[in-house]
Amino acid sequence: MAKPILLAVDDDRDVLGAIERDLRRHFSAEYRVLTASSGAEALGALEQLRRRGSAVALFLVDQRMPAMTGIGFLGEARKLFPDAVRVLLTAYADTDAAIAAINTSQVDYYLQKPWDPPQELLYPIVDELLEDWRAEYRPGWGGIRIVGSRWMPSVHTLKEFLARNHLPYEFFELESSDEHGRDARELAARADALPLVIMPDGTRLANPDVNDVARRSGLKTEATQTTYDVAIVGAGPAGLAAAVYAASEGLTTVLLDREAPGGQAGTSSRIENYLGFPDGVSGNDLARDALQQARHFEVEVLNPIDVKSLSIDGPFKHLQIGEVSSGPAGAVAREISCKALVLTMGLAWQRLPAACAADFEGRGIYYGAASTEALNCRDQVVYIVGAGNSAGQAAMHLVDYASKVVMVVRGAELGDRMSQYLVKRIRECTDHGQCIEVLTRTEVVGCRGHDRLEGLTLKNLETGALTEVESSFLFVFIGAAPRTDWLGDQVVRDAHGFIVTGPDLDPARDLKAWPLERPPFLLEASVPGVFAAGDVRHESVKRVASAVGEGSVAVTFIHRYLASL
Repeated sequence: MAKPILLAVDDDRDVLGAIERDLRRHFSAEYRVLTASSGAEALGALEQLRRRGSAVALFLVDQRMPAMTGIGFLGEARKLFPDAVRVLLTAYADTDAAIAAINTSQVDYYLQKPWDPPQELLYPIVDELLEDWRAEYRPGWGGIRIVGSRWMPSVHTLKEFLARNHLPYEFFELESSDEHGRDARELAARADALPLVIMPDGTRLANPDVNDVARRSGLKTEATQTTYDVAIVGAGPAGLAAAVYAASEGLTTVLLDREAPGGQAGTSSRIENYLGFPDGVSGNDLARDALQQARHFEVEVLNPIDVKSLSIDGPFKHLQIGEVSSGPAGAVAREISCKALVLTMGLAWQRLPAACAADFEGRGIYYGAASTEALNCRDQVVYIVGAGNSAGQAAMHLVDYASKVVMVVRGAELGDRMSQYLVKRIRECTDHGQCIEVLTRTEVVGCRGHDRLEGLTLKNLETGALTEVESSFLFVFIGAAPRTDWLGDQVVRDAHGFIVTGPDLDPARDLKAWPLERPPFLLEASVPGVFAAGDVRHESVKRVASAVGEGSVAVTFIHRYLASL
């Protein structure tokens, strides 16, 4: 396979030569170094590289170039190679522009000239940036191939599942006019059903479900033990934190999730207010590193797994588990037992209460960030429903692809539920040539289209006026609800399904069957040894940092509980 490319762009021939020399000296073993003397020349080269299916790992671009600045070039280059690392080369006077570009997601890092000695001022920084890129790099060969229409809900489900589980895949789109499209139509003509999934070993699966693809991809769905010290249900930030701290302290730990590690946070394009990441971190990167850390401490990770029910037998908690299935029966349930149980299921997005919305799920209406759909939004008008941080992060991500992003908000102010830093970023976008429009006191009440979404009906909540708009993309971030129905009456929940813990449990009403002399610990539910952390807990703070904190603190109480057995 061809080496990934490092592209340097500078109109000063002497500087360009020095960049090329230093990059080749350190990176030529793993990467191919290319150069261009202008933004236009570089964009032309990128178009050819894209047609050939080449991988671009990094852009290193001078800011002060005639005709097109470095920031302008990186904005265009991102549309062609959105995953490449973007580094701006600046003089001291340009650092304010570089920082502003970082804040609008056009630039990942900036380097000041001169960078001598490169061993101290160039190589360590670029090495770290490329290490992150490598972790996400999905080569086009050797992975899973998906053949189908981008408007098929099953295609969207498969792409999201593979992407969130860091499994390499290549999509052959029937509607595409390029070589991939021709290949897709030839493969589809010989398929029994679509989508067609071709595994790396050549096995062909006609319209498979996620479970079949997961098993054949090597994801673990079978437990190696029947009893664990700790079982954790939900692999979002709280669950991953609990798993790392429990396993690192010697407890046998199993982590179960119905979709993919990371939870809702794992779909966030950029989290800027998480401690220790001044330039922000993507939810995918955060989840990937946390999962790697958990596996380092020998946490057993099972997904996709559906936990169907909980039963209590003295100090033991028994989980009935099976495959995630949309069918009426699903797979035969198995049982996992544990001494301590941590419930960190997080929240699920509520469905849009608009006419015909269900008809277009996966066909233009998507719940959550749907990172795999961002490229399809290029030059489109995209609508987002919601006013929380997830909606704001999605708007900042999608505006790099779409011609316009429209946020539909029921409230009177965008800042009612969104962090101020995101409100500020959204307002600044228009100042940098990107357009995010916010419609307050508005909701989506209808959807229309044929085989895919084509338009929306908006309602002004103050006047009642209805407006018809055209759009093929709607991303929904509204009223997330906890997935706790499977708990039945074993664990006390509030009226909305959130798990009640610690001092929020009413002794007279909630603890009639509590068997111990001590009261429940801070994060302990109405059953001894059952703990809840993160968004699924009653009155929790809906932030990644607080979820991580609760997940780690829960392990402290688990130790106290286990010591008392």
